[in-house]
Amino acid sequence: MMLLLDTHLLLWASGRPDKLSAEARGLLEDPHNEPVFSAASLWEIAIKRGLGRDDFRVEPRLLRRGLLDNGYRELAVSSEHAVAVESLPPLHKDPFDRMLLAQALTEGITLLTADAVVAQYPGPVRKV
Repeated sequence: MMLLLDTHLLLWASGRPDKLSAEARGLLEDPHNEPVFSAASLWEIAIKRGLGRDDFRVEPRLLRRGLLDNGYRELAVSSEHAVAVESLPPLHKDPFDRMLLAQALTEGITLLTADAVVAQYPGPVRKV
């Protein structure tokens, strides 16, 4: 199963695995699952790092290289993903989370999140 990690799970998986739930760790360690990261997450990290956010200190280039080196697949943002955002109910205002949801729906990938609001969306979303 392909698993798209939301940005916080991605940061935790790469640098703070102790913050991941046992369920999230189990899914990521399962060799039958393929972890995926979105270009939107790296964009979010770059923006929030530039704003000086303490929870976004990682250098996006290094994170990307590390993810690719550790078997993660990169998912680009397409125009199909962008227009799919419009069909999402207005449960969440964060544009990056909305893009990840649109990507998961469009691609048929399970989005893993620790965010209870994101987990309320219909479709392939799983709170871990």
